[in-house]
Amino acid sequence: MSAPTTKHQVVEHEGKTLYVLVPVEEYRELERLRAGEEPTYPHEVVERLTEGKSLVRAWREYRGLTQEDMATRLGITIPAYQRMEQPGRNLRLGTLKRLAKALEVRVDHLILDDDEDEDAA
Repeated sequence: MSAPTTKHQVVEHEGKTLYVLVPVEEYRELERLRAGEEPTYPHEVVERLTEGKSLVRAWREYRGLTQEDMATRLGITIPAYQRMEQPGRNLRLGTLKRLAKALEVRVDHLILDDDEDEDAA
């Protein structure tokens, strides 16, 4: 299965990059991150993290969804989705975007810094 890719348009002049055009959704996400807006997590999600569950699984369970529900929303098989839920997985940004949409959360809700990960465990 091929995932949709986001293409950036690069504007150059005399061999120098002047601008990079990005989709507005990606731009807004970057602006939120730049402004220092830290994501917040419901208590139930944090509890699941302390149990050693992955952030993706914690959000799925918090939303009351099954793995089958998520696989259907993503248009993939259940085993493919199950691999995404494994703790310690480093998922690509495109995958995180699809998961965030399916879970109705911001992309940064699916990313923990190393410091935050240690605090949650």
